[in-house]
Amino acid sequence: MKVRGYSAAALRRVSASLQPTHNAPSPTSRLRTRPVTSSLKTPNQQYGVRLFQSQPSKCSSASQGEASNPAMAFPCLDAIETRSAKLEAKSLSTGPEPAYTTGATETFRCKDPLSLDWGGVLPEFDIAYETWGKMNSDKSNVILLYTGLSASSHAHSTESNPQPGWWEKFIGPGACLDTDKYFVICTNVIGGCFGSTGPSSIDPADGQRYATRFPILTMEDMVRAQFRLLDHLGVEKIYASVGSSMGGMQSLAAGVLFPSRVGRIVSISGCARSHPYSVAMRHTQRQVLMMDPNWNRGFYYGKVPPHAGMKLAREIATVTYRSGPEWEQRFGRRRADPTKPPALCPDFLIETYLDHAGEKFCLTYDPNSLLYVSKAMDLFDLGLENQQAAAQRRAEREKRIQSGSPPTPNDPSCSLTLPESPYSEQPGISVDDSSPSGHGDLGPPKDLIAGLSSLRDIPTLVMGVASDILFPAWQQREVANAIRLTGNKNVTHVELSEEQSMFGHDTFLLDLKNVGGNVKNFLG
Repeated sequence: MKVRGYSAAALRRVSASLQPTHNAPSPTSRLRTRPVTSSLKTPNQQYGVRLFQSQPSKCSSASQGEASNPAMAFPCLDAIETRSAKLEAKSLSTGPEPAYTTGATETFRCKDPLSLDWGGVLPEFDIAYETWGKMNSDKSNVILLYTGLSASSHAHSTESNPQPGWWEKFIGPGACLDTDKYFVICTNVIGGCFGSTGPSSIDPADGQRYATRFPILTMEDMVRAQFRLLDHLGVEKIYASVGSSMGGMQSLAAGVLFPSRVGRIVSISGCARSHPYSVAMRHTQRQVLMMDPNWNRGFYYGKVPPHAGMKLAREIATVTYRSGPEWEQRFGRRRADPTKPPALCPDFLIETYLDHAGEKFCLTYDPNSLLYVSKAMDLFDLGLENQQAAAQRRAEREKRIQSGSPPTPNDPSCSLTLPESPYSEQPGISVDDSSPSGHGDLGPPKDLIAGLSSLRDIPTLVMGVASDILFPAWQQREVANAIRLTGNKNVTHVELSEEQSMFGHDTFLLDLKNVGGNVKNFLG
């Protein structure tokens, strides 16, 4: 028998892989079992495969032939299996994957190709954006607001989308971004899934979803696409670029790429180059997502999306977004229900919090977008050497295109590959332990100072938070010092202590007084 192209043997293997390991009776134990009953048939039930769930026995002394202890229940795994079944049962005409949208936006469609730093190209692309305030006659009051990794363009409510935005209290009349003074534009980055072109978009070359045929991106690629929107709107120079987290990286990149078009820079909880800890944490998120069998190497559209991997990835990310001091006060060592025995599913309050964060996120953001955008963050480095290497790749590609020789399908520039040999320790490398950044008292690397030299005439505000473990405060100090060493005399550096904010990286979303107040004072 074959179902949807699968042989009976394959279905048995799938069923075995889906069977929770605690439910499989061992040769030495005869657990009482009962069929799983549900009004909704799971894919295995549709294929005639019966799943069995262990029936915990009463806590009594073990008799001969019975297990010593009752089997443990795993409601957290049951919930994942139930969600898979519901997604599988959805109409195939619409596809089980969710519609990634946060409401109405404006859309700019650019028909001109966008060449990318690592050799890829977008033949055309869309930029979803939203605006607040009114643009003045000479278009000199425009603020371009950059988002974090998974945020949409919906930073504030609009008439067409009254839902509160992710920076709702920071934007408006008299607010941090004062719409009585400024015309604020926020976009969804390319690579995203909230209206801008990304992996879930249609490739105009063949009418199919890009999936993992989408090209590798950089922060600089995203900024170039956003400045195409500014060209479309007739904005020659923005009053300020403002961004937090990944947006703080893009805000700096905007000044480096287009110094004559940026009047001021605000970079909050960002960096000028990604450091190993943040790379490692994003790598781990990508790995758990890609190990979800439903990811299917990125070709899951029209099928069950890798929601389990997305949930785990978000839980890992949430650990990096907040701080230990906050969690000590908020959760401590309290359990959700101390009257019940401990469980391997979420049990401590902090576990239930992470589980809730993963549940909320797992179907609201495209998994492939998470992979591509987070990788772009890892690749971020405004050092001069990296900028020159990217410029050289772009020039060589342009030369090939002009000569009529497009890249071959196996061109290594089209994808990132594994190194030829595995990791090994590198002898002879010493790190000065006196500085978290490894530079001791030497200050920022000369390469970074040279890479930021185009910012020497741009007033810049750099903000950091002492409790931030994802973008630690030494990185913002490094940015501020590097820009000052370019000769910039108008650099403002603000670092919030743990006493001022214990919310870690998420402080930029929560602290209206300290974050919003400093931004408002800087913008004037």
